Amino acid sequence: MGSKKTRKRLSSGEKTLDTMLGGGFIEGSASLVSGAPGVGKTTFGLQFLCAGAANGEPGVLVTFEEFPATLLRDANVLGWDLQSLQAKGLLRIIFTSPAVFLSSLQAPDSPLAETIRTIAPTRAVVDSVTQFTRTTEDPIKLRAIHNSLINAFKREGITSLLLAEDAHITGEKHGMTSTLPYVVDAVLLMRYIEVDSAMRRALTILKMRGSHHTKEIRGYTIGDGGLQMQEPFENIRGLLSGITRRV
Repeated sequence: MGSKKTRKRLSSGEKTLDTMLGGGFIEGSASLVSGAPGVGKTTFGLQFLCAGAANGEPGVLVTFEEFPATLLRDANVLGWDLQSLQAKGLLRIIFTSPAVFLSSLQAPDSPLAETIRTIAPTRAVVDSVTQFTRTTEDPIKLRAIHNSLINAFKREGITSLLLAEDAHITGEKHGMTSTLPYVVDAVLLMRYIEVDSAMRRALTILKMRGSHHTKEIRGYTIGDGGLQMQEPFENIRGLLSGITRRV
């Protein structure tokens, strides 16, 4: 009997999180990173891209919200020189609108197609897919948009992170973005929680198709180099509901 082929893993840029993911993101997969504004989604996306660049893996950031100059400034504070990565062909930032980006997915002369031809990215981050809800009010069409986006990256073997603002992904409420967890390969939830009268950030992996992953909920901080994972929360209930109590 032949042994099962091991699928390549791509580092998230944080060693503990890689362990939580079973070794990192599976090559060619699409992952949803969901959380409230300001919880660190964009930082995590940049960390993922910079980790790839450090390993010689080019990446592309598609942003609908942040001006490139703002991203360069904020990244510099965290210790990342995005301008240098761009000059070396290890990063390309595409600043556009959701409608223009969707229309260009199949266009041979689009910025994305040109980026694929010139730097052959292995990683991609889209910030944020929540903006696609502005293009349609039909949940069926929105799911088709999500599938089109994911398939465009998968055809090129690109491992992608799709950032989304969706504070209710765990089930209390669901907006149109809730179609995404069904079509992606992995779902990571980043949240603000209150513990002992103090606000903390927490991260957990809700789903990872084709791989084992930890079910724990860990705190994290953001500083030089991006996210730094902390120990799992213990003896606390209601972490994802926002109403916590010690047991």
